Amino acid sequence: MTDIIMYLSAIVSVALVIFMLAKKMDIKITLFFMGILLMIIAMLLGKDIVGIEDGTGFKWIDPILAVVESFKSTLTRAGFIILMLGGYAAYMSHIKANDVTVSVLTKPLGKIKNVYILVPVVFLIGNLLSLVIPSASNLAIILLATLYPILRAAKMPTLTIGALIATAATIIPTPLGGDNVAVANELATYADFSGLTVTEYVLKYHAIVSIPTLLLIAVVHYFWQKHLDMKELNKVTETDDVEIKEVAAIEGGKLYKTVYALLPVLPIILLITVFVLDVTANIQLALSVEIATIISLIAAILCEMIRVRKIKPVLDGTEKFFTGMGGAMPIVALLVAASVFVQGLQSIGLIEALQSAMLGADGAGQGFVLPLILVALTALIVIISGSGVALFYAMVPLMVPLADAAGINPIAITVPMGLAGNLLRAVSPVAAVIMIISGSLKVTPLAIVKRTAVPMLSGVVFMFILSMIFFL
Repeated sequence: MTDIIMYLSAIVSVALVIFMLAKKMDIKITLFFMGILLMIIAMLLGKDIVGIEDGTGFKWIDPILAVVESFKSTLTRAGFIILMLGGYAAYMSHIKANDVTVSVLTKPLGKIKNVYILVPVVFLIGNLLSLVIPSASNLAIILLATLYPILRAAKMPTLTIGALIATAATIIPTPLGGDNVAVANELATYADFSGLTVTEYVLKYHAIVSIPTLLLIAVVHYFWQKHLDMKELNKVTETDDVEIKEVAAIEGGKLYKTVYALLPVLPIILLITVFVLDVTANIQLALSVEIATIISLIAAILCEMIRVRKIKPVLDGTEKFFTGMGGAMPIVALLVAASVFVQGLQSIGLIEALQSAMLGADGAGQGFVLPLILVALTALIVIISGSGVALFYAMVPLMVPLADAAGINPIAITVPMGLAGNLLRAVSPVAAVIMIISGSLKVTPLAIVKRTAVPMLSGVVFMFILSMIFFL
């Protein structure tokens, strides 16, 4: 009877979360509520709450203690890093360094006259820009304003431009990505990955799959867009009646543009430099993401003081850093909510039961099955809801226990699942980025998806195969 209650509770709770994701609802409160409810069910079944050693003295409010403890542990690890990155990104927007980076990277494109040579180049530059503007929707709005006129002047078809902008923010390997921060910090809590930094996770594991995948997608984009443009020749009426927001021209000398173009990616430059020094010269520096971000912030403030030549407005502007930290709090809350939910699943005994079931099936040589199931689940949720972010963050605390139960390397789950969610967003007709682009270009969302589907699906298949080869 206990097992029946356990499985029924788990199925209902997971089904509810998936339903809400599919309906594009915010799932944070649901995860908190279901996690607490699962812990109460565990206590009713005579089980202890996993992770709670010294309770409050009244066991029925111990689930609330679990929530508080989860907030404390998350805020001191991945949560703090995510808040810092949110603050830095907000400050870069405030001083318009992001605009300078976009201008510097996109302006040379106007000199390339061959339309289809531009296709892979624009795709790769768009992904580089996602280092600076990680939001696919925000990046699309900016590129529609800055890149669209350049590409139309080069006679690139509207739908091809739409496809390239829709796929600009995908899987660029960056230690500043919130998803990578969450995974690296979760892995670092386990003995096998003790001391793992987000830079090491990205450069040792993520990059060896994501970079070849990006290059493949760039090539597929070239042939697919060219094929469809030839096929749809004379069928599509091109229009320049496109809704794009006005963007002020970037003024300033070469020194200003060079420095301010580098500021948004300065934390990445610092982290990669330290990693390279460690690998090549055995020079070990304990430079974390937080330290790199603070160093970069100080550099940015000094640059602003030199540029503005007034201290008060510069210091007033630093408030944007702290408000930006607050803006990143929903991501931290989602991580905490996911942790509480998983704690509930562990408390009722589900993870232990799954481990026993997987160990019983060991030896079948089907190590790829679990990653494949999770990637398929990601694909389903992303295409239906337009976002895989919530699902990915919700799964982070489960990735290592599931991988251990299946007897595989956790990286074989974290990398393909994370990449799949980011790639498949551009295949969902209800994704915000697709809706923004289709509305601006005055075409249907399905017309854009037709252009993005083959490159993105090719990337998903390729990255999955590559992940299995490297990590299984």
